[in-house]
Amino acid sequence: MSRQDDLIADGEPEEEFQPGIAEILPRKRVSGGALIRDRDGRILFIEPTYKPLLDIPGGIAEPDESPYDACQREVLEEVGLDLTIGPMLVADWDPARGVWHDALAFVFDGGVLTGDEQLVLQPTEVRTAVFLTLDEAAPQLRPSMHRRLTLALHALETGIPQYSDFGRRR
Repeated sequence: MSRQDDLIADGEPEEEFQPGIAEILPRKRVSGGALIRDRDGRILFIEPTYKPLLDIPGGIAEPDESPYDACQREVLEEVGLDLTIGPMLVADWDPARGVWHDALAFVFDGGVLTGDEQLVLQPTEVRTAVFLTLDEAAPQLRPSMHRRLTLALHALETGIPQYSDFGRRR
């Protein structure tokens, strides 16, 4: 079934119990990133043009876009890979910091590349892309991202998705 079919099957949304309440409720940023590996188990990291540290391919969901769909779209946009994204590995709450509101960051299984794939970097968003072990990447990651990716690797090993607050398992 399509998303539209699911919306129809759910019926009309309920009325606001207090008119105008929906507009004043908080909204969170939501993102989806892909844990993409090579045959040696190294992770594909990108160096974004808009921040100083490494990240994994993915990004913030557009309005009415799921974190999964955002992940798939952003992987294609950033590194030119049209992947079938696998299951969720981690759902991580990221607290508000500076000008940024709190967010939910999802990490999905991006699979293992065969080596035949050609990365096509989006030059306005990605400076470089490199495969590194998590330990090799650690000096260029925020501690919270290192914790999040450690949990993602654990989820790959165990088959059990992880929930975390700021990269710390709950």
